[in-house]
Amino acid sequence: MSEQALTTEQLRFLAEAAGAAPSLHNSQPWLLRPAPDSLGMDVYTDPSRAVPLTDPDGRALHISVGAALFNLRVAGLRLGRDPEVRLLPDSTEPGPAATVRLSRPAPASPPFGRDLFEAVGQRHSSRRPYTNRDIPEALFGDLLAAARDEGATLSLLEEAGVRRVLALTHEAERRTGSDLARTAETRAWLRLDEPPANDGIPASALGPQDHDARVPVRNFTGRPSPTDTSQRFEALPQLATLTTHGDLPTDWLRTGQAMERVWLLATVHGLRLSVLHQAVEWPDTRWGLRDPAEGPGHVQLVLRLGYGPPGPATPRRPVDEILDLSDHRPTVGP
Repeated sequence: MSEQALTTEQLRFLAEAAGAAPSLHNSQPWLLRPAPDSLGMDVYTDPSRAVPLTDPDGRALHISVGAALFNLRVAGLRLGRDPEVRLLPDSTEPGPAATVRLSRPAPASPPFGRDLFEAVGQRHSSRRPYTNRDIPEALFGDLLAAARDEGATLSLLEEAGVRRVLALTHEAERRTGSDLARTAETRAWLRLDEPPANDGIPASALGPQDHDARVPVRNFTGRPSPTDTSQRFEALPQLATLTTHGDLPTDWLRTGQAMERVWLLATVHGLRLSVLHQAVEWPDTRWGLRDPAEGPGHVQLVLRLGYGPPGPATPRRPVDEILDLSDHRPTVGP
């Protein structure tokens, strides 16, 4: 049995969920267009919202779009439809990065093991200190399986790996702080003044710096946060890497979907996440993130996981800015 064409309200529902995804500097670099038959959605990258000095290859941009794509899949299931994804169906510009068909009824059993929709609006980056409570092995096993199902490998680092990755992240943060052009690019995404913006990083999301300089939280301003003094972070943070076999745009899109699936599942269980992105922004420190014992692979992200306070919500672009309905013929809902 085939589903009816998506109504305007349903398309907006899908776009709102996609727009809640995380992105580098909260740049939100995605655009959505209904399929010509209104039985799906085409997902595009938005190069006008790129961060070219920090992300010259567009890796982080595609990872962000992949996260939005996963949220769209979750929202499609909430509408009772089975999302069928095709990545980069047309290699020529300006084709979509992915298409999502929503023409079939959703399966009877939740394809992700549970309904993740409520976590879409609850998921936020938490750049604050976490407790020293360990992640239960069963939960981490579920997170590992979630990443694997999306085509990526999630690896929880042992102490030696954590210290190696922290050292690389500190070095990358130092370099970025010494690079005037990159620093200016990052600060361009700060939103410290009123009225509130609909993108970028507000003061409430900056978080404190680590009093003991163990956890290299990105210093967006180059000075102490206007709202926080330094605080003591966990002595040895729980870090994980997301790795793929390839390093092409399709691999980056898969990474974004894996990251968001892991993040939503973690949110369901009260586990907080933040991304330590600095070391993947420099070629040599990114290369150093790889663990040779795990074989060939490309580290796409470093995640910090733990239990602690939830992160604050960050601003979102209105649906009308990310959803192009110019060629959509409205349909009447049932």
